[in-house]
Amino acid sequence: MEPFIRSDQYNFIRTQIQVLVNAHSTVNDRIVLRALKSLTHEKVFNMFSDINEEQIQLLSPIITIEDKSEAEKVLAQIKPYVFPFKKISEQAIKKLFPKAKKLKTPILENLDLTEITYLGWDDIGSNKKYIVTYYNQKLIGLQGTFNIVNKKGICTFCHKFEEIGMFMTKTKGTDQGTFIKRGNYICKDSRKCNENITSLNKLHEFIQLVNG
Repeated sequence: MEPFIRSDQYNFIRTQIQVLVNAHSTVNDRIVLRALKSLTHEKVFNMFSDINEEQIQLLSPIITIEDKSEAEKVLAQIKPYVFPFKKISEQAIKKLFPKAKKLKTPILENLDLTEITYLGWDDIGSNKKYIVTYYNQKLIGLQGTFNIVNKKGICTFCHKFEEIGMFMTKTKGTDQGTFIKRGNYICKDSRKCNENITSLNKLHEFIQLVNG
């Protein structure tokens, strides 16, 4: 069976499994647990518009999970069917940022590509953050200033409460010599942000905003 699960979908499945584990440790009402299992089944399977019998069999054990050890076992069985982030070369990344002459790219060999929705890294010297991801099946790059606010807040990408900073992009305006700045608060730690992302919606909304 080929991979059919995106990284954000795997994260969503993981969070739903955690909800089940927590419920079984705190709730004794069988009716409530049965309803929660049904809701979990619906949420997980609704993510996939075209799913075959083999894929259904892989995911079905989710609703039987009651404790942490069972959760880890099922997640380990699912993980091999997560799409890895498509491998890209250092040269391909640099082509996305032609004006960044001394761009320092991330060390891709150290990354688990099945855990990535986007590549994000900081250039401390220039106070910039770089983001590479796929949008409409095309590789795109975003760059902008990144100012840490030294407090927690809601990240625009993962919509979780984390350490954040203001990521601000700048593009040319319609009039000569003018620029348009667009941005929002995102996670300081891109690795943690990728772990938190359970949907592509917020990330894609941001891409639409800054490419306005």
